[in-house]
Amino acid sequence: MTERSATPRYDWTWRHLAALLGGNFALALGPWSVRLSDAGPVATGFWRLTLALPVLLLLAMANRQKIVGFSRRTWIAVAGAGLFFAADLAAWHIGIHGTRLGNASLFGNSGSLILMVWGVIALRRAPHRGEWLALGAASAGAAILFGRSLEISTATLVGDLLCLLAGFFYAFYILLLQSERAHLGAWALLFWSSLAGAPFLLAAALWTGETVLPHNWWPLLALALGSQIIGQGLLVYALRHFPPLIIGLTLLTQPSVSIVAGWFAFDETLGFWDLAGMILVAAALVLARAGEKPAAT
Repeated sequence: MTERSATPRYDWTWRHLAALLGGNFALALGPWSVRLSDAGPVATGFWRLTLALPVLLLLAMANRQKIVGFSRRTWIAVAGAGLFFAADLAAWHIGIHGTRLGNASLFGNSGSLILMVWGVIALRRAPHRGEWLALGAASAGAAILFGRSLEISTATLVGDLLCLLAGFFYAFYILLLQSERAHLGAWALLFWSSLAGAPFLLAAALWTGETVLPHNWWPLLALALGSQIIGQGLLVYALRHFPPLIIGLTLLTQPSVSIVAGWFAFDETLGFWDLAGMILVAAALVLARAGEKPAAT
């Protein structure tokens, strides 16, 4: 009886599923907006966070989430998370300009796999069968995709590696906020981590001589609205209603949408081996998600 009562019950409806798919769809269009921006890639990350800040603050207040009065430990965690969030966006946005949108979406979402590996290391245990399968599929798929990118140019391979590096940064962003999520709202954390990360992105953009002020604001507004507000908002609403396996499966809509966007807008085509590599990496991400502990409901 104890095990049965401890098993989480999921109460999802088609409305929740629509929100889950819609959130992934909105996030998948982010790389397209990054490509269309006439600001530099790091500066685009700055505007992505900055333009969303007022709405994030309003959402946190509307949901009665704590905005101030945090402990010193929480402020330090949020500041560190903001730095990793900024590094994630900087690496990912630069990588998006260097590789295909499908690759960027897949490697940018590698945080789930990295968190799985981190969990194994932190607990000092051997991976179980599902984790070995995830690692094997990810290694094989990444090797294929890296090889295919190298056939195009070394710049494309560097783009892949930067997107993978972004996944590492995002994993540490999640780890730093892990203990804080238990007593602070998602919108408040996203607001403060975005506010902490924006100055780092602006400083990096100015230091590297990027164009900071764009001529066309629409891609930046679409990125801030689609990725930071609509995409995140729909996922915040939907995630707690689903088991990790379903979340992992719906995550596959992101590279799928990015592949279509890359083909439609930039004439990016995929061959058999490209698809094979993507399927292997996608399978690894699903396995990693499926092994996560369910969120408390």
